[in-house]
Amino acid sequence: MLILQIPTAEAVAQNGDDTISVLQLLLQGGYMMIPLVLLSIAAVYIFYERWFTIKKASQTPEEFTGKIRDRVLAGDLAGAKLLCTETDSPIARMIDKGLTRIGSPLKNIETAIENTGKIEIYKLEKNLNILATISGAAPMIGFLGTVTGMIQAFIAIAQEEGSVSPRLLSSGIYEAMVTTAAGLFVGIIAYLGYNFLVSRVQKVIHQMEYNSIDFLDLLQEPES
Repeated sequence: MLILQIPTAEAVAQNGDDTISVLQLLLQGGYMMIPLVLLSIAAVYIFYERWFTIKKASQTPEEFTGKIRDRVLAGDLAGAKLLCTETDSPIARMIDKGLTRIGSPLKNIETAIENTGKIEIYKLEKNLNILATISGAAPMIGFLGTVTGMIQAFIAIAQEEGSVSPRLLSSGIYEAMVTTAAGLFVGIIAYLGYNFLVSRVQKVIHQMEYNSIDFLDLLQEPES
């Protein structure tokens, strides 16, 4: 049976090399490093998945609104709906909902567009709350690992007969601090990623609002 053996701080210090690799240092964090590693993987996955989704949502063709305007003014509602169906973006889906409500009072059209916009915003913000939770939870888990590590270090000191070895004291302390550093690192990365994605979502929302207002203004233009 294969057993994974995590090297102790003394074993690392006695290997004849004063330098410690990052992997060796992370292995000193104990079992609290497992949830931190899982949270870091989840944070990276959510960031890139959301980033690609938001980037795709913001890439509405520049000529889209112009073509919609021309077809609506020409009375070609079917062609405008077809163009919306062929364009995969939140703006296209909002305008498509508005086109299906043409003939109803303008207030009803505006409400339908707003409701569709809320659904699209919910899709864009999916899992962002998890990323925010990771940014707060990771440092707390790191602190918990530090506390449990310090408890174990003091237990080892209490069980040591005679004078306490400075190596035993220092190794126990830096082992406990590894989880704090790892937790802060994961939390900072998740926090920065969350705020970056929120700013990108806000940019898409502004685009959606601008195009929906432009579409409603188009419907109110007098017929020539």
